[in-house]
Amino acid sequence: MGSPDIMTPPLSEEEAAHSRAVRARIAAAVRAAGGWLSFEQFMALALYAPGLGYYSAGSIKIGRGGDFVTAPESSDLFSRCVAEQCAQVLAGGGEILELGAGTGRMAAAVLTELAARNCVPDRYSILEVSADLVDRQRRCIENLPAALAERVVWLERLPARPLEGVILANEVLDALPCRRFSVMGGAIGELGVTIEGEDLRERLAPADPLLKEAWARLAAQLPAALPEGYVSELCLRVEPWLAGVGDCLRRGAILLFDYGLPQSHYYHPQRVAGTLRCHYKHRAHDDPYVNLGIQDITAWVDFTRVATAALECGLEVAGFVTQAAFLLATGIERYLAEATDPVQHARRAGEARRLLLPGEMGEAFKVMALTRGLEAPLVGFALQDLRGSL
Repeated sequence: MGSPDIMTPPLSEEEAAHSRAVRARIAAAVRAAGGWLSFEQFMALALYAPGLGYYSAGSIKIGRGGDFVTAPESSDLFSRCVAEQCAQVLAGGGEILELGAGTGRMAAAVLTELAARNCVPDRYSILEVSADLVDRQRRCIENLPAALAERVVWLERLPARPLEGVILANEVLDALPCRRFSVMGGAIGELGVTIEGEDLRERLAPADPLLKEAWARLAAQLPAALPEGYVSELCLRVEPWLAGVGDCLRRGAILLFDYGLPQSHYYHPQRVAGTLRCHYKHRAHDDPYVNLGIQDITAWVDFTRVATAALECGLEVAGFVTQAAFLLATGIERYLAEATDPVQHARRAGEARRLLLPGEMGEAFKVMALTRGLEAPLVGFALQDLRGSL
């Protein structure tokens, strides 16, 4: 399967060979599963198959030479604002754990800003699944003063010892493999892949009991029935992921940054094709079956599901705001004003617009704070409160 109308740059010979290897791996999994593989399993292989998946293989993913640009890569203004929130939580000491640290730019900028405030964490841990990104992170951290760089450690799994401090997850939840479904006569079928000849084809199959149960709970909470043929995503990995991360926090805050919506907006009757998006060389499209292992595959985050899972883990939903509201509350205008050179100020102003404007990252991206053992209101959530929409 692959849409010939998608305008993405052609693959190099090396990329094409890699994509064929990933396709062969997925095809083998389809055959081993009896001829049909759920989209969740397909997405997991395309992104995380050892040595082959998008996040497991060694390709440049983030930045100008990659496939997409995240907020920390757009400007250090973002990371300095994150540091403002971290400083409040770390006032009595503690550490930071970052999940999926990209190129390491946010870690470096956060540590630099915290050092300027005399609020350096005892340790800055990074959990990263991509060997390529670990290498880029190490090179970035090496540029820090030794007193900061020596505080950074890399982990292969979540720490067994719960920490006090901050856990950061920027654009992590959107990459959790998700189920895809289609509404049929008030019930749902599950979308997955099969093989026709040498090609992968999308095919609808009966939903398994787990998906049926999750759908029944979801449908009962929606304000309106979804139309026939409606297609969307449902991520059943949110709960176990958050349970694992929540177990790592003894006291402090988990800060989640991602593009997403409250449940009633996510499953709006007019959003008939879901939220799935793929990214390759800064081109976005909606066909996950091309460029296998070479392109990113994501789905927007259902923040109502995240909030519900957090409460079940004994966490408090301490804040839910747009990215713009979070950055304004944590001082982006103050940081912008520090640039007195006209050229530098113009550059930073352009970066700030990308981070703040509704048509850019300002409203599509949300920030959620999940806390344990914190009493004071968090500074980053002082200007807005969208928790009533969850």
